[in-house]
Amino acid sequence: MVTLSEAKDLPSSLRKRKQSTVVITLQSLCMQAGRIPILFLIFTGLLPSQSAPQASKSAAAKEQVQAEQEPAATKLSVPIFRDIAAQAGLTASHISSADKHYVVESMSGGIGLFDCDNDGKLDIVTVNGSTVDRYRQGGGDPLVTLWHQDANLKFTDITQKAGLARKGWGMGVAVADFDNDGNLDLFVTGYGGNALYRNKGNCTFEDVTDRAGVRGGGFSTGAAWADYDRDGSVDLFVSRYVHVDMNDLPVPGSTKFCQFKGVPVQCGPWGMEGETDLLYHNRGDGTFEEVSKRAGVSDPDKYYGLGATWGDSDNDGWPDLFVADDATPNHLYRNNHDGTFTDNAMVGGIAMNSEGQALGSMGVTWGDYDHSGRLSMFITEFADQPNTLYRNEASRGFEDVAMQSRLGQVSFPLVGWGTAFFDMDNDGWLDLFVVNGHVYPQMDNVKGSAAYAEPMLLHRNLRNGTFEEVSKPAGLADMPLKSRRGAAFGDIANNGNVDVVVLNVGEPPSLLLNTNQSPNHRVLVHLLGTKSNRAAIGARVTIHTGAMTQFDEVRSGGSYLSQNDLRLHFGLGAAARIDLIEVRWPTGKIETFEDVAADKIYTIVEGQGIKDSVPFSNLSAR
Repeated sequence: MVTLSEAKDLPSSLRKRKQSTVVITLQSLCMQAGRIPILFLIFTGLLPSQSAPQASKSAAAKEQVQAEQEPAATKLSVPIFRDIAAQAGLTASHISSADKHYVVESMSGGIGLFDCDNDGKLDIVTVNGSTVDRYRQGGGDPLVTLWHQDANLKFTDITQKAGLARKGWGMGVAVADFDNDGNLDLFVTGYGGNALYRNKGNCTFEDVTDRAGVRGGGFSTGAAWADYDRDGSVDLFVSRYVHVDMNDLPVPGSTKFCQFKGVPVQCGPWGMEGETDLLYHNRGDGTFEEVSKRAGVSDPDKYYGLGATWGDSDNDGWPDLFVADDATPNHLYRNNHDGTFTDNAMVGGIAMNSEGQALGSMGVTWGDYDHSGRLSMFITEFADQPNTLYRNEASRGFEDVAMQSRLGQVSFPLVGWGTAFFDMDNDGWLDLFVVNGHVYPQMDNVKGSAAYAEPMLLHRNLRNGTFEEVSKPAGLADMPLKSRRGAAFGDIANNGNVDVVVLNVGEPPSLLLNTNQSPNHRVLVHLLGTKSNRAAIGARVTIHTGAMTQFDEVRSGGSYLSQNDLRLHFGLGAAARIDLIEVRWPTGKIETFEDVAADKIYTIVEGQGIKDSVPFSNLSAR
């Protein structure tokens, strides 16, 4: 984080921003005039920065040493992904209107991976969406669909049996064990109100929304759990988007805010009033208290909140909160260790891009992609804007390296949503996956515009601060184009490879099975808290193998309104054993484990050590 007293140490891009009030003023004026001028400023401002990356000397030296010490077994590779959703039984379709006349019809929704019956296999939850007519006439649709994983990668729809019956307009999902009973509970955001389903065991749920006091209201989008005060119980943050009156919807094309590239489209978010965000503090008795104002995270400016995720961005052992805001500055709330937060996004260089522009931010993911020992932030953005990578420079804040990293160029014409850093080939370096899809079906008729259905992007980490787009050799470029939203990441086959599930708007989901055949080793770590919250959300695991050190944190919520596998996956390259596993529990306690064999799924219980180890499945991914 950067304080005002450290202004002299700011990166050049931030020093320039402090002097560029004219640019920011122009940005505000352009927002009042519509999106096109904003995009022109972004485009012209970013082109000069397309130069080779300039990493710090220490980071470059470390990368060189690691590259020299890594054996040939870790050579760069690209696994092939196969969409097996149909044969796996994932046939229920997301609900959406065809024309997307209103903003509420374009934003749904999320998808998640979690083990709802503790059988060791990941189950899948998808948000259902709805339409204006269905919402007006019958209160919408069941918020989610839940698929249980059976044998041989087959799934069964158990939504009705599970008791997930609340209706509405589902948007996103986040998972946690809020009552510390050993069963993962499910929170669902939605337009008009949210839902909290308490897991009673065996994938059966009880709707405790009203009793818990977390129904909320308005247009809720992102959700993320974390124990921000380290009292042993997870708390819940909910971002909200725009104010929508279902009985007084703006007419498409009716104002200057309802035009895009000269074509009448849905109105919003420009020209619409935003909504404040919510923070629910867990009382530990099954109820919550809404404390966003007292904590300093309510967003009184009412920015357009979407993706939200917690992460220890300053390595002080306490979770900080990042919120991606659409067409408005992002928030990075630094944890003050006393139940309150300070928004450091602007002085930290992560509120806007390097040109002082607030972009159309949606999906979010933390990751130490450069082995710096710090979490950097990647954000997916709207069309005619580059997806943004903010490299964490410690006390100097964050630096926008979208173009230097080669992530910005290929993403420029697309509308990005779900995303995550993940190690696709188990070489120990984080790669990056992005799903895309326009919000305006009308763009199919606009010459030169990206279409409504768009391709996915897969970026291979080149280990020097840059990435290479490899969707073609991975088989993703040959898959049908769709308008996609949420994406969730996890080892669905329990074979040591990270797979991806994707929500496709108005269609059944995709299950992208990672068929990685590299000889690289890997490990999966499942944490269970005792003094910490039971799901160990907020715990950090650091893996040491030879010259390489990597880490990750257990997170609830992220990507675009989605939930990743709570187990932490690490590729180990040629290392058949792990020198040291370090676990920093959410309470702050640190435990270490030496000389641990690779290629297993480990369950580590706080204060009790490694309680279980299971070899990876031989289930073929071919």
